[in-house]
Amino acid sequence: MQARMSSVGLLVPEAVKALIAFNAAGRTDAVPEQTAQLIRLRASQINGCSVCTGMHALQLRQAGASDERVAAVAAWRHARCFTDPERAALALTEAATRLADATDPVPDEVWDAAAAHYDERGLAGLLIEIATINAFNRLSVPIHQPAGVDS
Repeated sequence: MQARMSSVGLLVPEAVKALIAFNAAGRTDAVPEQTAQLIRLRASQINGCSVCTGMHALQLRQAGASDERVAAVAAWRHARCFTDPERAALALTEAATRLADATDPVPDEVWDAAAAHYDERGLAGLLIEIATINAFNRLSVPIHQPAGVDS
């Protein structure tokens, strides 16, 4: 696949730096690195962002996740390898990524499950992770930013 244009990061690096800074400002000890990577990978899968899906699968492995966990992210509800806090974060990620797909996009049960595992600062961290990866996906998908290297 050929990209429609150069990456936004190359064309407007200040904007990408601002997104990275926004994400860094939202980092909290309440959201472990593997959970942040699970959020990034799942949202990227939902949004069909090949660049981010590949990058975050690799980064999830680098953060110590097993191949089983990385492969199971798309079907996390049916996999035993995720903790209850990770499941809550993944459910919140799906709901907040698919805002237009439901009349009540983030139902109370999804929010309450996340709130059972994360305090308000942790919830804010989760929401910032979700918002940031969705922004990056929306910069890459429309331009058909390809993943990997041509062979």
